Amino acid sequence: MSKPFIPKVVTANALLEGDVVYLTADDQWSRQLADAEVIEDLAHGDLRLLDGSSQPDVVVGVYLIDVALEDGIPQPTHFREEFRTRGPSNYNHGKQAELF
Repeated sequence: MSKPFIPKVVTANALLEGDVVYLTADDQWSRQLADAEVIEDLAHGDLRLLDGSSQPDVVVGVYLIDVALEDGIPQPTHFREEFRTRGPSNYNHGKQAELF
């Protein structure tokens, strides 16, 4: 018996800024995980990974991450991805600067 598929989203880093970005359903890159397209099956995940990887002039390091849905909003399931949603950790810039 095969394991149930865990929902996923495509993530990468923006080439120029280095920010963490997520692939949306309309093929845009968003800095907000809530905007990401949630992938519900392996074949679709493979296709979306190829779509994201075909934009080397926009993003680098494209890969799939596991997410859990909370009230329909994707949430990371691994501490590394939770950490990446917060932005750089060395000083307040990017997403962190908006908090102050």
